Amino acid sequence: MPERIGDEIRIADWRVEKHVPIIAAPEKTAAGEWVTVTVSIGKAVMHPNTTEHHIRWLQVFFRPDGDKFVYDVGRFHFNAHGESAEGANAGPVYTDHEASFAFKTTKAGTIHAVSYCNIHGLWEASQRLELA
Repeated sequence: MPERIGDEIRIADWRVEKHVPIIAAPEKTAAGEWVTVTVSIGKAVMHPNTTEHHIRWLQVFFRPDGDKFVYDVGRFHFNAHGESAEGANAGPVYTDHEASFAFKTTKAGTIHAVSYCNIHGLWEASQRLELA
């Protein structure tokens, strides 16, 4: 039995594993410039979005080079998966497991995204962000 939550986070190639977050962000930016980032799940292999099996949330962190701690950039919840009073997958509303946001930094570092599947747990991906 794992003793640390970090031991529960899985990684894989998003091109073959439908649970891995996909980070779409520039590789370089100028210090202090706004960077637009989109994080999605299931680009190459679609992830289900049903009442029974869905991505519940994703969270994004940034770790600047040389800093001791990571910064919590944002958490995005996906709360509608076809639930309704008529039963599972009978509702009219679904949310897509994709989020876009902007942030700025004065240091190069690494963007980390963690997603949570209600059936298969925690998944992580990361991408470097260099300063031009």
